[in-house]
Amino acid sequence: MTDLVKQAESYEANELFDIKNSYYIGNYQQCINDAQKEPPNYGNLRLQRDIFMYRAYLAQKKYSIVLAEIKADSPPELKPFKLLAEYLQNPGNRSSILKTLEQELENMYEINHSLVIVATTIYNHEHNYESALRVLKNDDSLEGLTLSLIIYLRMNRVDLASKEFKKLKDKDEDATLTQMAQAWLNLALGGDKLQEAYYIFQELTDKYGVTALLLNSQSVCYIGQCEYKKAEITLQDALEKDSNDIDSLVNSLFISVHTKVSADVAKRQLNMLRDAYPNSDFIENYNKKEAEFDALSQSYQQ
Repeated sequence: MTDLVKQAESYEANELFDIKNSYYIGNYQQCINDAQKEPPNYGNLRLQRDIFMYRAYLAQKKYSIVLAEIKADSPPELKPFKLLAEYLQNPGNRSSILKTLEQELENMYEINHSLVIVATTIYNHEHNYESALRVLKNDDSLEGLTLSLIIYLRMNRVDLASKEFKKLKDKDEDATLTQMAQAWLNLALGGDKLQEAYYIFQELTDKYGVTALLLNSQSVCYIGQCEYKKAEITLQDALEKDSNDIDSLVNSLFISVHTKVSADVAKRQLNMLRDAYPNSDFIENYNKKEAEFDALSQSYQQ
């Protein structure tokens, strides 16, 4: 690699650092604000900024913006995010979108990182972890490795997640994604590792600012340590940052039994989840269990 290419890559990395970092820690509005500033016309810097801007809009559930602005003649690196917006906005049409995704993957002759990210996200929603890992197989970027680690944690394969973390650490030990991956791995390991995870999230907060994602992550550390009152306070702070954050809402509902929250408040939290996330895994599973309980109760009344 020539010195000129190295300088160009270093320049782009520095210019994009704040945008990417804001996205990774969950500060989506800051990511959008920084991405909308006029970028210098250097390399693919403008394209990369657009990618993270649209990803931040998706994280904010502003699907219509992505659908309206990414068009047929947009760069190939942007088009997958329109497909993701369609998937997230139209739960009833997901089978058709999955077929389109599979066709796109079959026609991917060289790594399209955006398509890899979108495919992995969709397969995660579908709980199709095998397909997600297959897509990630040849993506050795920091984000690709982090996604593989997350999938292994969802599969309760902490051993394989630990191997992915070693790859991340070898690639860039100080990267925000590496730090967050270590904290998530520590959460899965539990025990004394919970406190280490808390310190990592706190350090990221001290360096880059408070976000609902980081606060909710700290609340999980408290929950693992049975420190429910501290978790409750932290979750209240998280919901002040983002009142519709699904993880904070679910965790608040989870600890309500431990913090002696009134039945009315707990019911209100559940209704908020049902209104904001009717198709989420949590609500679908809750509705299923509720229906099973009602059916069982009726059988005893007959």
